[in-house]
Amino acid sequence: MTSRRLLLGALLGALTVAAQPALALDAPKERPILTVSGKIGEKNAGDVARFDMKMLEALPQHSFTTRTPWFDKPVKFTGPLLADVLAAVKASGSTISAIAINDYKVSIPVSDTQHKLIVARLLDDKPMPVREKGPLFVIYNFDSSADLRSSVYYERSIWQLKALDIQ
Repeated sequence: MTSRRLLLGALLGALTVAAQPALALDAPKERPILTVSGKIGEKNAGDVARFDMKMLEALPQHSFTTRTPWFDKPVKFTGPLLADVLAAVKASGSTISAIAINDYKVSIPVSDTQHKLIVARLLDDKPMPVREKGPLFVIYNFDSSADLRSSVYYERSIWQLKALDIQ
């Protein structure tokens, strides 16, 4: 009888958790460093979603070391997957317009997230200041595939990232 009650209690608990709505994206507590707009289902500031660094740090972190055209030796990048950032805002578009602090823009197909590109917040385990391509850098692991070592993907990498607009 006791095991039956435990099983029933576990089932009811699981149903209660499953019935709860997904947690809303909290508003940033510190200075926002990334704004996501466009076709998103989760917002925390009017029509957009804003992230501070702690919110990006709270997402699962990934690292890889790769050679790039911008550094003279392989460097380690760490940050959340771009796919995880898109999932956090429930993005539904097919193209990302990534915008840098100086308003430079690049277009990144959402399908590129299959390459596990990251929104790097650390370079060789240290925060990136603006003068060193920070604070955020969308980067591909160029060493993971010869196909990624081309001007197409180099041009889609964007440093000093400030915004993503999903279309």
